[in-house]
Amino acid sequence: MEALDGNAIAGTLMAVFGHEMTTETGTCANCGTRCVVAEFGVYLRGPGIVARCRTCDSVVMVFVEVREIMCVDLRGLAALDPA
Repeated sequence: MEALDGNAIAGTLMAVFGHEMTTETGTCANCGTRCVVAEFGVYLRGPGIVARCRTCDSVVMVFVEVREIMCVDLRGLAALDPA
């Protein structure tokens, strides 16, 4: 499965966070790499959406919709800083 970039989930991020998030800086909790959310590797073809660090391939964000409720897991991020 080929990864898209973080821009592929701009609408989901807007729905969850209420503002533009692709320009925010995320820090991978595994390797410490800092990059804008738009640079994460995103996979859409699963039961949910998975965003991975491009450096170490660790999962940084997971979005799963269950019964019209969006469940968000950000455990893979050490930080998420405004642009």
